Amino acid sequence: MPLPRSPTHLAAVAILVAAAGGIGTLLLAAPDPAPRVVPSEYRAPPRAIPAPAPTPTPTPATYTVKRILPIEGPLRYGEWHWDETGAPAGPIVITVDLAARVLSVFRDGYEIGATAVIYGAEEKPTPLGVFPVTQKDADHRSTIYDGAPMPYMLRMTNDGISIHGSDVTARLMTHGCVGVPTAFAKKLFGQVRLGDKVIVTRGETLALGKPITAA
Repeated sequence: MPLPRSPTHLAAVAILVAAAGGIGTLLLAAPDPAPRVVPSEYRAPPRAIPAPAPTPTPTPATYTVKRILPIEGPLRYGEWHWDETGAPAGPIVITVDLAARVLSVFRDGYEIGATAVIYGAEEKPTPLGVFPVTQKDADHRSTIYDGAPMPYMLRMTNDGISIHGSDVTARLMTHGCVGVPTAFAKKLFGQVRLGDKVIVTRGETLALGKPITAA
């Protein structure tokens, strides 16, 4: 069976045959030209430049309870405490726990004041939530309840809910406001600025080192 012939193999055979016949000049077939490369009109798409990674939003510092006033036992109606010793300057946060009937004042996480409170009856409950102080009035009188005095008023809502000075006894309730002893209200009024937060909960306890998440 004849074997396939490659161009290289045929050229070698031609050389051998010419040499055997005594031919003086050898004619070799020129090699096949290399294939012509035709430039392509295709252009590679531009390399995509990745977008820069977004800058992460910094996590705000947690408002943490750093000190609690050393008060023994539950607060009685009319009882209050105030001690700014060792408390640095800083933002004020007021917490009100309706279940415990206690209002606490924190400055930069240090409790500087605490008092028993009265609050709204079932017909006019004190709302839960986080409220910025939007108005201060040391000599405020109610525009809803026949001009009732509300000394050292700190407004929480636009429908009349506020913290203000009041008699604080077991038999008294409010129409939704948080009533505190008037002497305490005066001290609180001197500390609070517009925009400071009031956090009203029912049963949320605070402990040393615990963050106040709503602050």
